[in-house]
Amino acid sequence: MSFDFRSPSAKSRIATSTRRAAIKAGSISLLGGFGLDQLLAHEAKNPGTKSPKSVIYIFLSGGLSQIDSFDMKPDAPADIRGEFQPVPTRTPGLHICEHLPELAKRSNQWALCRSLSHGSNEHSDGHYIMLTGRTDLPPGFDRNKPTDSDWPSIAALTGKLLPSTGALPSSLVLPDKIVHRTGRTLPGQFGGLLGRQNDPFFLEASKYNPTGYGAYPDYHFHHGKGLQKRDDLQFRTFSLDLPDSVDFDRFQDRLGLRSLLDGQQKQLETAKNADGIDRYREMAIRLLSDDKTKSAFDVHGADPKLQDKYGRNAFGWSLLMARQLVETGVRFVQVNLGNNETWDTHQAAFPNLRDFLFPPTDRAVSALLDDLADHGMLDDTLVVLASEFGRTPKISTLSSAALPGRDHWGAVQSILLAGGGVQGGAVLGETDKMGGYPVTDGRRAEDLAATIYETLGIPKTAHWTDVSGRPMPLYQGEPLSELFS
Repeated sequence: MSFDFRSPSAKSRIATSTRRAAIKAGSISLLGGFGLDQLLAHEAKNPGTKSPKSVIYIFLSGGLSQIDSFDMKPDAPADIRGEFQPVPTRTPGLHICEHLPELAKRSNQWALCRSLSHGSNEHSDGHYIMLTGRTDLPPGFDRNKPTDSDWPSIAALTGKLLPSTGALPSSLVLPDKIVHRTGRTLPGQFGGLLGRQNDPFFLEASKYNPTGYGAYPDYHFHHGKGLQKRDDLQFRTFSLDLPDSVDFDRFQDRLGLRSLLDGQQKQLETAKNADGIDRYREMAIRLLSDDKTKSAFDVHGADPKLQDKYGRNAFGWSLLMARQLVETGVRFVQVNLGNNETWDTHQAAFPNLRDFLFPPTDRAVSALLDDLADHGMLDDTLVVLASEFGRTPKISTLSSAALPGRDHWGAVQSILLAGGGVQGGAVLGETDKMGGYPVTDGRRAEDLAATIYETLGIPKTAHWTDVSGRPMPLYQGEPLSELFS
């Protein structure tokens, strides 16, 4: 399910009256087919122990090279160590890539797990594993599309188990779904066995673009062709404007609103929680009439200096919106930095990382940490940065490519964790001298998921219930407690 976004230049007609807010609440479907009965219908039935902490899960679709970022091997042969040099961080003895200078300055705020492994070298499998926190693929798994028999995503489970604290859901994904350049939507992002009604809420801020990669407009590129700057790709902020065609005379009372909702939202007829529909409608109305909540979606209206600090590009806007949403009360925000497997650096890996991927990422993630700290939120917000897998230690060149890169490598990847009680400068796990396999403290995707759940205050005894009514344990691993103070 998705919120609808419209151009930031659209003239706002949002009114403050309850009457007008109610009309707008009934009209979101006219903008994008969004079901209001599902807006907050995922409110937790078994929330467990509440925690004030939140999580921002930054996902780098395509596969970040561990050797070229957080686990460099300067003493390895040239065809393994690559072109980049390590630089010291603020933490004595800890080095990372020279093209991540802002993060290097802030190592007192983050820690690394260099030994997370799941063993799959396939994109769809890797996305599925890292977005669900489950290494075991279920019977009937289809890497070409999501199915109802999939394990639920972390975003779906947190949305189901955590209570909402206001008008917004407790879990959101932005700025778009992860879609392959062929148009297929990757599995692992949805409700699966939790039921389609518990799919996470996707804030569709970026139009799907199958022809390019990266942080448009300034860092938009093609893997084999370099910079492909696009000024026609807009990062759209949430709009609740009504279409000009709406006849306001139809909506003079609640009966008119009910009629509109019932007529437009066919899913109301099959909603399993029909007795709560009115309650969700009322919460939707509060959403539309709450200026603070609406402003959480507005990144273009934020302080210009803050926008500049994050970077006025898709990566910067996404992380700025994530911070604003967490401040509003959203507990879990997944941020997909780069659709179309942007980080899949089979070819031209070094110029693409150096010129197009590392600069906006280093800038935006560092700005996020500073912004959270400035708002007094860093201690209560865990930031996680991960991919579906790492990259091969050995550099190779595709037959169709002019410049070399690295291939898929599920055997190990490096995960960055910041804030949320993380012990700055800590490192968990070590890889071999080629950066290919863990040699100490091997960890799994299940352990990363458990870290997220524990940070959110969900108890280890928590269960979720599948569509057939079977209880399923939430925790499948142990939190990365070594990285927390």
